[in-house]
Amino acid sequence: MAGMLKKLGQGALLCMAVSVVSAQATAQTLRQAMVQAYENSGLLDQNRALLRAADEDVATSLAALRPILSYSAGVTRSFSESAQNGRSASTSADIGLSASLLLYDGGGSRLGIEVAKESVLATREALRSAEQAVLLGAVRAYMNVRLSREVVALRQSNLRLITQELRAARDRFEVGEVTRTDVALAESRLAASRSQLAAAQGALAQAEAEYTNAVGQRPGALGAVSAASVGAGSVSEAMALARRLHPDLAQARHEIAVSELNVKVAESNLKPTVNLRGSLSQNETFQSDSFSKGGSVGVNLSGPIYSGGQLSSAIRRAIARRDQARASLHVTQKSIDQAVEVAFANLAVVRASRTASSEQVRAAQVAFEGLREEATLGARTTLEVLDAEQELLDARFELASADVDAVINSYEALAAMGRMTVEALDLPVQRYDPTAYYNLVKDGPTAVSKQGKALDRVLKGLGKN
Repeated sequence: MAGMLKKLGQGALLCMAVSVVSAQATAQTLRQAMVQAYENSGLLDQNRALLRAADEDVATSLAALRPILSYSAGVTRSFSESAQNGRSASTSADIGLSASLLLYDGGGSRLGIEVAKESVLATREALRSAEQAVLLGAVRAYMNVRLSREVVALRQSNLRLITQELRAARDRFEVGEVTRTDVALAESRLAASRSQLAAAQGALAQAEAEYTNAVGQRPGALGAVSAASVGAGSVSEAMALARRLHPDLAQARHEIAVSELNVKVAESNLKPTVNLRGSLSQNETFQSDSFSKGGSVGVNLSGPIYSGGQLSSAIRRAIARRDQARASLHVTQKSIDQAVEVAFANLAVVRASRTASSEQVRAAQVAFEGLREEATLGARTTLEVLDAEQELLDARFELASADVDAVINSYEALAAMGRMTVEALDLPVQRYDPTAYYNLVKDGPTAVSKQGKALDRVLKGLGKN
């Protein structure tokens, strides 16, 4: 009988091992979750569309330096009636062409092109910042689901243990080893454990909903995760990387360039504008077979004399916004420096916390098992056993939380340095090329051109997503 039980026990352990290995083999990894978050993100789609709109601003600005051609056409039916001449009617047609070309505007239009280009670069950095937020959100959602599931499992285990303790307390009460107070204490702990389990299950449902929002699908089995390699040996090294790589800083620098160019644009409005204009027209009256042709070519010079202070005010406003952009860069840099310091401090804290929590779990496990054995001999009360079990549970919570925090904090450190991108993480995704659309539109192609038709195909393809 003992040999049979031993074989059955070995078979059960083997089945458990096979099932665990199978679950681990099919479990979703953190990298897979980040890939899905990148591919399913509406936030990234939104920012990509904003970038394409900024690309189009370059083409729009470029059009100001190109000739503008337009046409007009019309047919007029005229009729009259009088006692002297009787009735008369005529039909005439007019057609005309006009053209204009900007020759000089103080450099404002060329500066406008540079403004649009710098705005494109700033918007690209905003897209990288959104990419960091999406990937970091996926990491947090993934780890929160893992933590919530572990908390639920611990609460369920705690509920089973307290149920066993309550049963043992009632049995000992029946034989007079403990008082009714010990039973009531166990019953109270059992009710509290059920309440805590319900709360943990609610938190798990919330974490899974947040995961679905961040990743784009419901979480299945999630694999174990190790903390990411930060790639910087000190806070100063990390700060240097952040100042070079962080998209928020790069965006702020491009916005300063935009504001400085806008000051020059505002100043150019004080200068004269020179335009070359030409027109050609033809009129034909069908009844009399008469027609006329005409045309004109000229150069127009115009400029402001007095505008009520509007142009000077626009210059001052542009200067103020330039100063605001410079101050914003200073604030952004300080915020990123602080984020790097906090991230590295949190990493140091969580490493120490995990070591201490691991030792706490070991010691609490030994204490709980010892107290439970002593309680069966009548040397310990039910309350002492329940307190020991609660201390063990708290230690396990702390260890689970430290494991999750270690992973999240490592990725937060990467994000603080500007390295939380698909390129830096080498994620297996089809990466969005921010220059592809720009290269198609930067020369301002017309809709009927070969390049314009290619753009139509691109936009149709994007619309199907």
